Amino acid sequence: MLEWEPAVTAVPGLSVRAQTQLLGLNRSSLYYRSVPPSSEELLLKRRIDEIYTARPFYGSRRITVQLQQEGQQVNRKAVIRHMREMGLAAIVPGPHLSRGSKRAVDSKYPYLLRGVVAQYPNHVWGVDLTYVRMKGDYPGWLYLVAVLDWHSRYIVSWELSQNMGQGFVMEAARAALTRATPLIWNSDQGSHFTSPQYTGLLEAAGVQVSMDGRGRFVDNIFTERLWRTIKYEEVYLHEYCSPKEARHSLGEYIHFYNHERPHQALDYQTPAAVYCRVASLATATVTPITKGGNLTLENASQWS
Repeated sequence: MLEWEPAVTAVPGLSVRAQTQLLGLNRSSLYYRSVPPSSEELLLKRRIDEIYTARPFYGSRRITVQLQQEGQQVNRKAVIRHMREMGLAAIVPGPHLSRGSKRAVDSKYPYLLRGVVAQYPNHVWGVDLTYVRMKGDYPGWLYLVAVLDWHSRYIVSWELSQNMGQGFVMEAARAALTRATPLIWNSDQGSHFTSPQYTGLLEAAGVQVSMDGRGRFVDNIFTERLWRTIKYEEVYLHEYCSPKEARHSLGEYIHFYNHERPHQALDYQTPAAVYCRVASLATATVTPITKGGNLTLENASQWS
């Protein structure tokens, strides 16, 4: 979240209109300009992300205690704010908000996967989003969304964004649906996934929409495990200096994850080998994800 500070010094005795006319500025530019987060805030968020990834059952209280034990001068209120901005919430039973965004209303969609095991590719997909840290001197962080086939652990699509807007989630959903149509598509009850844009897209495609029950932590566990893998095997091993670099590096890793990395739960086959085995999935075989998603940001081509 960006803070704000006065952009110019106001001229005593002059009205706002007179000052804006004198300086050739509009009212907002006269008084405010965005201020990037401090290096201390970025480092704190990096540490919160590390603690959460190692112990996703930790909520704000335990994370605050651990930070304080490490010598950080931080209170729980600040940790709650940072975790909300990063889309983090403890995956334990209880009346927690959905990860990544606040729930506006209870979902009208039931959880369809109780007692169900994904039996074949495109039987069940899950979608979720997570925080991606940047290098300490870069003023910001990124958000990653991915659509995962639960049977094969294949990443069907993914997108990266600098903010938590709806656009990058929609791009990932549309990209996934160009490859195949699952029987069931599961998510949490965050506002991204209860949005009429999102649910309308899935319903129009003939997908059965499933949403996690309130306070349940096992409903989207496959995607939670994916985030842990990506964080430890990719994000924490690199220092992304720009969104462009992050996208390129994440794209290479996701290609490796899909097509080269043996998966223990798949008897050490790759997700792509399992996903593309069924002859009816010819489209998925022809169009594997080799470079990943697109940055859903204005002027992304200007980033370096």
